[in-house]
Amino acid sequence: MLALPETLTLAQARAAVLAIEEALGQDRIETGVFMIDAAGLKSFDTAAIAVLLEARRLAQAGGRVLAVRGALPALVQLSGIYGVDGLLGFEPGAASAQSALA
Repeated sequence: MLALPETLTLAQARAAVLAIEEALGQDRIETGVFMIDAAGLKSFDTAAIAVLLEARRLAQAGGRVLAVRGALPALVQLSGIYGVDGLLGFEPGAASAQSALA
């Protein structure tokens, strides 16, 4: 599992992608699932969505599925604005929180 940093904006995006690439290159990831822990993410912009989409692409290239746990409702909502929330593997609790905001 890879934990996202507290802040993920354009300034941190490249470092985050490099960390994802490194994590996927190691065997410490559960078979079939690449889990990202977003619980610590407090400040973000649309670059966070781009990073998660890249994580999905990289995971799929390695035969894995992306799963994101602990996402703030605002992150799920932002991904929904772009129509990619269904692609990012948010755990059901995040989706329920998004519905509560609507």
